[in-house]
Formats: sequence, C-alpha cells, structure tokens
Amino acid sequence: MDKSTTPGAPARAAFLSGLGIAIGGSVLFSTKAIVAKLLYRYHIDAVTLIAFRMLFSLPVFAAVALWKMRSAPPLSAGDRWRIAGLGLVGYYLSSFLDFLGLQYISVGLERLILFLTPTFVLLISSTVLRQHISRQQWMALLISYLGIVLVFVHDLQGGGNVVLGAALVTGSAAAYAAYLLLSGEMVKRLGAIRLVSYAMCVSTVACVGQFFLLRPASGLLQPLPVYGLSLVNGILCTVAPVFMTMTAVERIGAGTASQAGMIGPVSTLFLGALLLGEPVTSWQLGGTALVLSGIYLLSKK
Repeated sequence: MDKSTTPGAPARAAFLSGLGIAIGGSVLFSTKAIVAKLLYRYHIDAVTLIAFRMLFSLPVFAAVALWKMRSAPPLSAGDRWRIAGLGLVGYYLSSFLDFLGLQYISVGLERLILFLTPTFVLLISSTVLRQHISRQQWMALLISYLGIVLVFVHDLQGGGNVVLGAALVTGSAAAYAAYLLLSGEMVKRLGAIRLVSYAMCVSTVACVGQFFLLRPASGLLQPLPVYGLSLVNGILCTVAPVFMTMTAVERIGAGTASQAGMIGPVSTLFLGALLLGEPVTSWQLGGTALVLSGIYLLSKK
C-alpha cells in the first residue's frame, strides 16, 4: 500500500502544515524588530513608526471586524469597554513600549525579553490571582532569566542606554502578559479572530491619535522606503502572523504552536546579523539557549 494512502497520512500532513504555519508566523512576527531598526535609519521616531504600522494593517483588521460584526450578535456595553481596554493595553501600550525600547537595544535582546511573556503571565497569576507556582515552574523562570541576564550584561559592554531600552521592552512584555490574562474569558465567548480584529482597530485609533497630538501632519510625508518598510511591518509582520498563529493553534493546539514559536528569538538573532550587521556572540547564543530551555520547561508544564 502506498504510504500516502495510509489512514495516518492526512493527520500527519495536517500536523506538519500547522507546524510550518506556526514557525512561519513566529519568524514573521519576530521580523518586526528588524524592520523597525531599518526604519529608524530614516530618522523617524517610535510615535511615527507605530502610527504607520497600524495605518497599513488597519484595512485588513477593519474588514474582518465588519465581517464579524455582521455575522455575530452585537456586543454588550460591558464588552465594548473591555475590548477598548484590551486594545489599549495589549496592542497600543505593548507595541509602543517595544518600539521605544528598540531604539536603545539590539534586536536579539529585545526578542529574548519579549519571549519572557509566559513567565510574566505566571508571575502575575501568582501575585495577583494567588495561583501556586510549582518547583518546576520556578526552575523554568530561573533558567529563563539567567539567559536574559547573560545577554544583558554582554550588551551593556557596548554602551548606550541598554538599561532604558531593556526596561521599556520589559514593560512591553508585562503589558502583553496582562492582555493575555484579561482576554482569556472573552476569547472563549467572542472568538480569537473577532476579539483581535476589534482590539486592533481600537489600537489603531490610539496610535494615530497619539501621532496627531504629538507630531505635525507634515510628519506623514516620508521618503518612499519608509512607506515600503511600513507596509511590510503592517502586513507581513502584523496581520499575517496574527492569522497564521490562529490557524496553527486550530490545527496543532496552543501548546505545540507555542513551542514552535521558540524559533522566533533564534531567527531574530541571525536576521539581525544578516540584515543589520549585529554580531552573533557566544554570550548571545548561550543566553538564547537558556531562555529557550526555560520557556520549553514552562510550556511542557
């Protein structure tokens, strides 16, 4: 019998395609740090960068939001306020702090800090929700943070505002962890696609409103490469990974999808070396290995 006709072949093919989608989504999402660094070469700031990113991604999320609005029951007043809050915390505040921090630190360190989001979820659950942390989970936290310290100490030798940048990106990871915890119940009721599309529309209003409050309208006139890179940032590094991750979770489950996402920090490290000329040192590789080991232990739990 041909192996392709065995009963397990379709399931295996579905799993492998889901795994490939998860890996692709993780790499694309991690690439936003590379694109941001390239945009900063044109002397734009984080306020302008995030406004362009959201403007280019808005048409897709707005179209999905309108589609869901027509096919789903209307939101309650309470849900509208919750979605507004989630959009401001999870996609506006988190993204803004991340792009601010990228002005001061390497993409490798930024991606490693953001990859600690599951550990922030665990810490918030322990301190605020009073959930128990097991010995294995504490070990995972310790290993992950040792990896961050290793890369952080290495990057400090290069000078600059590494401490400020790391603090801003840490705030970004904490904000997104809060979003994940707060959105859990709403995801079950509204669905991930509906919730994300609504929250991204809220975030776009905040990002664009912030731009017009803090910058002149003439700031929208930029060199052509800025528009091209912003289009990549909005579509390939924002819209595509969001929907790819959702598709992967449906096919292979959240646990496997999150473990496949571990390729993100590694891809960022080498893409940073290839496209930005950032060095890949043994300290960075060692720190990355520790962080990935800790997150792997946490995801297994």
